[in-house]
Parts: sequence; C-alpha cells; structure tokens
Amino acid sequence: MPNRLQSLGRFGLRALRIAASTLSIVELLRSDWTGGIGAGLAWLVFLQVERRLTPGAPKPND
Repeated sequence: MPNRLQSLGRFGLRALRIAASTLSIVELLRSDWTGGIGAGLAWLVFLQVERRLTPGAPKPND
C-alpha cells in the first residue's frame, strides 16, 4: 500500500509541476508579470521537491 500511495503522490506532484509551468507561460504571455513569476517560482519548487524524492544513481565507492 505505501508504494501505491507514493506512486500517487509522485503523479500528483508531476501534475502540479505541469500546471504551474503552463500557468506561468500563459500569465507571462498575458503580461501579468506577478502571476507569471509566482507560477514560475512554484514550478521551480515543485521541480526541486521531485528531484529530491527521486532516488539518484548510486554513488561509486572510493
């Protein structure tokens, strides 16, 4: 069950990231700088959270 919940959470986070980037582009095209920059910052936060949750490649032992 935790694996399913984690997978659903990742899907939700990805959906939020896509929505924030789309909203940022639309707002900037409408010349709403405050909304566009705010949505762009939200996109960056979602991107960083997703990167931290995704396990990276294993580090080589020196």
